[in-house]
Amino acid sequence: MHHQSTVVRLMELGLLRVSAPASAHATVIIRDCYDVDTCTTRAGEKIRLACINTPELKERRVNPAPAKQARNYLNCLVADQKIQLKPITKDRYGRSVGELFKGDTNIQQQMLTSGHAEIYRKYAHQCEWTQSLLLNNSNPRQVLVFY
Repeated sequence: MHHQSTVVRLMELGLLRVSAPASAHATVIIRDCYDVDTCTTRAGEKIRLACINTPELKERRVNPAPAKQARNYLNCLVADQKIQLKPITKDRYGRSVGELFKGDTNIQQQMLTSGHAEIYRKYAHQCEWTQSLLLNNSNPRQVLVFY
C-alpha cells in the first residue's frame, strides 16, 4: 500500500515522531482489544485508540475479514502486556481516548504503517504525529485508506 511507504519515509526523515517519551505516560495492562480501535484494561477501563479509524467488525455491508485481521494484529501487539497510555479525552460513550505506546513504539502509528488503520481526519488534531503526517505530506490522501 502506498500510504505505508509514505509513513515509513516520513519517519526516516524525522518528520513523523511519537508525541512524547512513553515513560512519561501511565502504565496499564491491556486485557484485550475486542474491536479494532477499542481495548479494555485488566482494571476494566475501555480505551478508544486516538486519531485512527479502523474497519468495523459488525458492519453488515463490509467483509469482516480485514477487521478480524486488524483486531488480531492489535491484540498481538498489546494484549496481556504493560502498555503506556497517554490519555487525551473521554468520548461520548465514556471511553478514555488516548495514544498507546509499547516502549517507544506508538501503537496507532504501527496500526497505520501495517495497513490496519487509517488516520481519522476528524480527530487528527488530537495527536502530534497525525498532524505532522498530514502537514508534511503534499498529498495527504496518499496516507489514508478508506474502508
